[in-house]
Amino acid sequence: MHSNQTSKSDHILIVDDTLDNLLLVQTALERDEYRVSLAADGKTALEQVEKLLPDLILLDVMMPEMDGYEVTTRIRQNTSLPYIPILLITADERSSVVKGLDLGADDFIRKPLDLDELMARVRSMLRLKHSIDLEKKLKRQHEDFVSRLTHDLRTPLVAADRMLALFQEEAFGAIPLEMHEAINTMSVSNRNLLQMVNTLLEVYRHDAGFKKLKFSTFDLEEVIQEVVRELLPLAKERDLSLSTQVLTPINDQDDTLSQTLSSKVLGDRLELYRVLTNIVGNAIKFTEKGGIDICLTKVTMGAFSTERDRLNAWVTIEVKDTGAGIAPKDQESLFERFRPGLHQRSGSGLGLYLARCIIESHQGTIQLQSELGRGSTFIIRLPAQQNSK
Repeated sequence: MHSNQTSKSDHILIVDDTLDNLLLVQTALERDEYRVSLAADGKTALEQVEKLLPDLILLDVMMPEMDGYEVTTRIRQNTSLPYIPILLITADERSSVVKGLDLGADDFIRKPLDLDELMARVRSMLRLKHSIDLEKKLKRQHEDFVSRLTHDLRTPLVAADRMLALFQEEAFGAIPLEMHEAINTMSVSNRNLLQMVNTLLEVYRHDAGFKKLKFSTFDLEEVIQEVVRELLPLAKERDLSLSTQVLTPINDQDDTLSQTLSSKVLGDRLELYRVLTNIVGNAIKFTEKGGIDICLTKVTMGAFSTERDRLNAWVTIEVKDTGAGIAPKDQESLFERFRPGLHQRSGSGLGLYLARCIIESHQGTIQLQSELGRGSTFIIRLPAQQNSK
């Protein structure tokens, strides 16, 4: 047995409608101490795959009722199954290697079988299986570590934030001005770290598929106004303007009372608020002078006369700043995880990645238009929601 490559615990399912072929391959595999199961037709094979979850499938192409191509297709369409390599076997010269591989098989061998070649292909397929399984295991362990770490980090950071707030309020007695300044610095640093941990936890939830969104219909204009109210003091502190404007879509039709403008969307209000706060907050942070303008383009609800019109109706938000702009090479990876910009105030590189995850989970898009020395514009488009009556 090739103990350094495969294991005697490997389980192989052989599928062939000819008994002699089944016994021949079974004998060769068991001689190398593999565990073997047999199936004489496609239907039985599919049942065995779901029940046994073999490490490898040796699948005959030419079988009655359900051939090997159909079996391969059904296995690959079953998303509940782990990855299982499939080695197609055929005696028919007309059998298509291209078709088999396109349907999801991993390799192809023709009869009459050369047993040495067959066993070499078996070992190769099992090495592939073990490699993929190990990669998935390491990824799960990494994600679990990140999740546990962020949860464990968050608890003391929240406690520290509350304690520092009590010191600032002089709950334990008066403190000198110098101490106030030191505590304030500590508090800001602690909150920045807590925000980073919270963002990392949210990224993990999205990547792992654990994030549950709460969808409802709401008006994006109201959310924008809330974001502006929250961030306006920060903009004033940096002597920047923060303004909003509502744009009317270009419409060749005559205005009628039935054609009302709307900025309603179907989505998770809190998550989209998080996105806008991040985008506008970044714009304030990276703009030295001038200001930030948030432009909302509503949709004409009267245009929803057909399903196609509805699918093509978008509410658009543009966040424009007068900052230094972003170089083309940095724009390419700006929405990737852990890809912070070169600016001295750049953070962990998770905020924009999380924003992209949230927008895409709403079937929307987020894009950047920027030029060095001429500012940046983030463009968010979300599917419009028909007014509820």
